[in-house]
Amino acid sequence: MTLKFAVLGAGRIGQVHARAIASVPGAALVAIAEPNDKAAEAARAAFGCEIRSIDACAAADDIDAVVICTPTNTHADLIEQFVRAGKKVFCEKPVDLDVARVRQALDVVKAEGGTLMVGFQRRFDPDFMALKAAIDEGRIGAVEMITLTSRDPAPPPYDYIKVSGGIFRDMTIHDFDVARWLLGEEVTTVQAAASVLTDPEIGKLGDYDSTNVILTTASGKQCTITNTRRASYGYDQRIEVHGSTGSVSAENHREANIEIANAQGYLRPPLLNFFMSRYVTAYANEIAAFVAAVADGTTPPTTGEDGLKALELAMAALESVKTGRTVELT
Repeated sequence: MTLKFAVLGAGRIGQVHARAIASVPGAALVAIAEPNDKAAEAARAAFGCEIRSIDACAAADDIDAVVICTPTNTHADLIEQFVRAGKKVFCEKPVDLDVARVRQALDVVKAEGGTLMVGFQRRFDPDFMALKAAIDEGRIGAVEMITLTSRDPAPPPYDYIKVSGGIFRDMTIHDFDVARWLLGEEVTTVQAAASVLTDPEIGKLGDYDSTNVILTTASGKQCTITNTRRASYGYDQRIEVHGSTGSVSAENHREANIEIANAQGYLRPPLLNFFMSRYVTAYANEIAAFVAAVADGTTPPTTGEDGLKALELAMAALESVKTGRTVELT
């Protein structure tokens, strides 16, 4: 069986998913929906797909599933439209910037018996999956403390910041999902600090560019998340998990896994520059997992509920910054 896809949105993340679909056995890209003619034509030329409207994709008999890569404020409406049309839905995070609206969309998915997977590609990175396997196999004992480092090489465009929902709902939301995945328990308290250190204009737009978050579970497990929109040395993505009998870590990816030693010292190639190169395999694994879940009739590994929980943590972090207090989750 081949799962036939339409990708909604041919921007940066839409192109990433289109390439992932093209690389996964059992998946085929049939159409792309994109209002920008130039972007749509570029996608058609690159992937050999048709250009169709969103409504045409919903009505099409030759499309089984969609990947929603449109602006965030359209996600919930599109999820509802496509599950009602009987399509399997993969949606980029977040489902919406409003928790209540996410719940409404999830209620529709449930009522329609639909399939929804939310895009948290870091769970599908081979190194992070190996780290999680080491935890699950008991190789470091019980998880006690986690440190997540996620630093972008440069901030996104101002126009994106205006509509992204802010750093916690746009960037840190990935770390919130990874934290839940690795802790193995739900978070009960959130304490966050945020500043504008890299670009004053980001602050004028109502956002932050430098954040730290401490998450705690009921049993006392802790996770510290550090984010910045500016890492001059590249895309910094690291995890360290400390357990009762050891620790496990996942390090950065570089342009080449070599080290040169000479009179000038020890030299290593630079880090990969951004998520599109760092997580190529993760995006392909993510689509492959979605295809497998549809084929098997099982629940996707990252559900709408996972998207909701990550958003709730993002909102709690924002509240903590604004109030200066630790936020308790009920």
